[in-house]
Order: sequence, then structure tokens, then C-alpha cells
Amino acid sequence: MQRLVYGLGLVALMAACQTSSPEEDNSMNLVPDPHSYAEPGKAVVTHLAWEATVNFDEKIIDAVAHLTIDRAEGASELTLDTKDLTIAKVTLGGEGAEVETEYSLGDRDEIMGTALTVALAPGAMQVNVYYQTSPSAEAVQWLDPVQTAGKEHPFLFTQSQAILARSWVPIQDSPGIRFTYTAKVKVPAELMAVMSAENPTVKNTTGEYSFAMRQPIPAYLLALSVGDLKFEALGPRSGVYAEPSTLESAAFEFAELEDMIGKAESLYGPYQWERYDLLVLPPSFPFGGMENPRLTFATPTILAGDRSLVSLVAHELAHSWSGNLVTNATWDDFWLNEGFTVYFEQRIMEAMEGRDYSEMLASLTLQDLQQGAAAIAADKPEDTHLKLNLTGRSPDDGMTEIAYDKGYFFLRWLEESAGRENFDAFLKAYFEKHAFQTMTTEDFLSYLQTNLLDKYEVEITKKQLDAWVYGPGLPETIPSVTSDRMAAVDSALEGWLAGTDLNTENWSSHEWLHFVRGLPTELSQEQMAALDAEFGLTKTGNSEVLTAWLQQSIRHDYQEAYGSLREFLVNTGRRKFL
Repeated sequence: MQRLVYGLGLVALMAACQTSSPEEDNSMNLVPDPHSYAEPGKAVVTHLAWEATVNFDEKIIDAVAHLTIDRAEGASELTLDTKDLTIAKVTLGGEGAEVETEYSLGDRDEIMGTALTVALAPGAMQVNVYYQTSPSAEAVQWLDPVQTAGKEHPFLFTQSQAILARSWVPIQDSPGIRFTYTAKVKVPAELMAVMSAENPTVKNTTGEYSFAMRQPIPAYLLALSVGDLKFEALGPRSGVYAEPSTLESAAFEFAELEDMIGKAESLYGPYQWERYDLLVLPPSFPFGGMENPRLTFATPTILAGDRSLVSLVAHELAHSWSGNLVTNATWDDFWLNEGFTVYFEQRIMEAMEGRDYSEMLASLTLQDLQQGAAAIAADKPEDTHLKLNLTGRSPDDGMTEIAYDKGYFFLRWLEESAGRENFDAFLKAYFEKHAFQTMTTEDFLSYLQTNLLDKYEVEITKKQLDAWVYGPGLPETIPSVTSDRMAAVDSALEGWLAGTDLNTENWSSHEWLHFVRGLPTELSQEQMAALDAEFGLTKTGNSEVLTAWLQQSIRHDYQEAYGSLREFLVNTGRRKFL
């Protein structure tokens, strides 16, 4: 067995079954994970039963984690990941028969936290950790009422990805280890709790809520939110949660969600998580969305009022296959989650809106990739590889345009090389065969070679594959993107700069974004003011277009937009824009 830095053990790839009953199979393949202390070759968590009380006054969670384990013959200890948890006691055994056991905490690492090693008695199959979170737990965001949409009640949400679940639950915090979970959560009676699990749809009078996640998930998909929430159904298996003042606009924005799920299923097979609901969080949420199973967390910055930013929802929905269903084995393989998801997102949007629409999205994606890859290469060229080496670093360092957009264009290149029909058959079979399992880059390339390249006699060489996966920057084989609508925007911009009136009738937000991004550096104050007066760019409700316009306003010292700039910076936490 290989040992890594920090004395790490081996991390499990929980190879759950390839049928509709993933919870029945606990077989394991072992690969090293440099971001977990867990040693699942000795003992591995298979189920979490979590009981917790949320204390907004002290900004802590008092909890007990009841962990069901599988253990190797002769194993004498269980190792968990923690970060800044206060451990009260650890016991073995079920309710009514618990016996305290010895445990030890290792040295604290700034990135990885602290290993919690629990002594196991012979035959013990349940470990119970009684603990309290820190008020500064990295995964837990406590919002005062003023930071919410309603301004009356506090709010809590968690963000466990990549390795922050350990700051609110003592767990084996590796994407390669999957477990089912149940939970009982006590919150203030005026608030509702929801999790990445089977959820309530109405607030009760006791503040006590129960949850169940029957499909096995990795720890980074553990999620909790507590707030003044209401629910509205959007279809037989979809709906949206939001603060009351936001619910109507959210329900309008996501009205096509049920159709989107159907389009996704028609591409790559059945949705295997029963329900797909959305939770619209307060503006301080740092991401566009987080694909917590059954309950995607979403930023309110996508509530544009015209459904123009729902591609973000398509992205998070796609994660129900790529990421949640087939998961990167370690964070070095992160592109297997996000590259597949961007590709799937583009295909969903093409199915819903047509090829000319999805090619606009692809054009913007290529712009982002070229700009991002150049910036990353200037500082750390090896971080432009798809397969990364993040040992000793935060896995957040790998969450860049490379994993998302270079990964997308790699899969697009494979599709164009093999033909769409062949590639779709390959990808659908890939999701079916590896459902509720994890995947390494090397295992994917092996599967790709056998089931696509050899099967369909696709003329792709190992050298070309290596250039994409293990090489820096953007390969010579990167596909081109042809968008007639974006070309028309370029022509319109040229004409406007030459004095021709600008005809923007029927422009989508994507065309506007391309236009604003393309404004030249020598634009005059008068031209900026004329654009703003005619098209109201400073007041647009589309956050993507507004961000691009505010950036141009800074470059051109267009001070009429500075009030909007200040309001945006004060009220937006989405790190993409900051």
C-alpha cells in the first residue's frame, strides 16, 4: 500500500452497484487521495445517521454523528477527517448499548484539518461522535437578517465542496468514499431546514425535521440550509425553495425545469435521484450553483427575469449524471466532474433552444477558456493540464476554467472525431455502467480507448490524447466554434463604431454579453453614455451582462455606472464576478 504526504492512508472508491439499488453493494477499489486522512482499507463509513441542533445565537451546531462502518478483519481503528470540531466523546454501539472508547486527534494541517482516530473494539460496527462545530467553521455560512432577501430572519447554508464537510461533520471526506445518510435536525420554529436529501415542502411548528438520502454520496455533497423558506412545485418531480419575497420570481425563472429534466434523460438515461429541486440562496452564496443531490443550491444572480441564465440550471442538473452519479476519484481528477458537466449542459441547451443558441454559449466558453488558460499558464503552467497534481495544495486550486472548459472542449473534440451518434452511445453507456461509482483519469482513458476509439475505429493517437490530458495549454486539435449570431454581433459592433445605428432587436443576453466584452479600449465617455442611455446597460437585470458592463465602466472611467457598481459589490457574493 502506498503512503502519501501527511502519512495518508488509502482512500476508497466506493464501487456501488451498477443497477438501480446502489445501496446494496459496498465493494471497494483503492486509490490514494492526498486530501483525506481516511484509511478505508481498515474501516470505511457506509452510513451516517446525523442528529443536530442549530444554534443561531452562538453560531454553532451541536451534533452527534452515528457512523455505520465496514471493517477489514483485524482492523482496530477508524480514521475520520475533522476540522476545528470540538469532540465531547466517542462511543461504540447502538442506542441503549453505547460504550465510550478511546480516540486521538492528530496535528492540525491548515488545509486538511485534523485526523480523528477512533479505537474499535472487536465486532463494533457503529461509531458515535458527539461534537460541536466552531463558529468559524469553513463550510457553514451564518447570515444575519440584513444579509437575506427578507431582512427579518437569519439564514444558514453549507458549502462542503471540496473538503469542507469535515468542518461540520466528522466523516471520511474524500470524493472516493460514498455513504447513505439520514438526519434529524432541530432549528428555530420560525425557520425551515432542508438538506441534500428527501425534504419537507412546508414549515412545521416544532422546528424539527427528518431527512433521508438513500443513494450513496461522497461527503462533499452533504448539504444543509436553514431559513425562512417556502416551496413551490414546478412539476411532478421538481420544485423551488426560496425566501417568500423571492419565490415568485424564482418559480417564473425555472418554469421549464421539468422539460429540462426530460431533455437530459433523453440524452443520457434516467434521472436516478427521484426529485430535482432548487434552493435559491441569499446573494452572498459564493457560487453560481452547487449540485447537492436532490436540492441544487443556486445563486439569485441567475434570476434575470427573462430565463436567459437558465444554462446554469442545466449545468447543475447535468451534475446528476456527471459528478453525483459518476464521481471523480480524487480532486486531481476534477475535470471528470466538470468537463463532462459543461459538455452535457451544452447538449441540454441545444436540445431546448437549438444549435445556434448553444453555439453562442460555446463561443463564450471558448473566450473564457482562452483568457483563463493564458492567466493560469503565466503563473503555473502545469495547472493547465486536465489531470492535476494537487498534493499539499488546496483542491480549490484546481477549480478553474481548465477543468470546466478545457474538459468540455476535449469531449467536444472526441464527439466530432467519433461522430455524435457514436459518442452519445458511448457516453450513455459510461453513465449506466459506472453509476454510483468513482472514476480516475487513467481508468476513463482506458474505458475510452476500448469503448469508443477501438470500437468505432476513431483515428485519434495516444500523443493527441496526452496533449489534452497531460499537456499544458490548449492543444492544436481544439475544436473551432462557429456562431453566425455572434459573427453578426461583431459586424454590428464594427458598424456602430463607424457611425451606423445599432439594431439589437431580438438579441439574447449572450449576444449582449459578447457585444459588451468586445467594446474597444478607446471608447469615449460620450459613446459609453450613448450606449447606456439607449439600452439601459447600467440597469440591466442580467448579472452576466451587468458584470461585463461594469468592468468596461471601470476601464473607461464611466462614473455614471459607479452607483450600480457599488451596489453590486456590496450585495453580491458570487466569486465568479468578484
